[in-house]
Amino acid sequence: MVHVERSPEMTVLLVGGDPAQLEGLAQSFAAVGYVPRVAESLHEARELAADSPPLLAVVEREFAADASGEALAIPLAPGGALVLFHGAANALAPISPTLQRSVMAELTLPLERNRLMALAQHVQERVRATGRGKRSTPPEQQAF
Repeated sequence: MVHVERSPEMTVLLVGGDPAQLEGLAQSFAAVGYVPRVAESLHEARELAADSPPLLAVVEREFAADASGEALAIPLAPGGALVLFHGAANALAPISPTLQRSVMAELTLPLERNRLMALAQHVQERVRATGRGKRSTPPEQQAF
């Protein structure tokens, strides 16, 4: 995995019901330079994201299927993305068409962990390329 330089827009919000799986994902993201935050419910995720919107929200599919409106209400940083995940043995509950269109990817974890890291890096590069990240104006060019 490629280590990326830290910036304010590198926050990843992990939402799910399995604390061990979320901890593993958080460690993987932290190892490559992202700032992971963990929430055990969609309500808690919205509260965490309200203070500083994440670049990527990784939400357990079962949570999103049960409350698609709440999943879609998670604020994201400009250019950010919503990703759903589920376990390999889990039965997949149907999700609304609106949620399907809003999701960047749906992954089977832990099998597709490397793909998740690649998606996070892609989203970060997309934010930089499109100029949606936070801009830092040099002091000599700031208006007073």
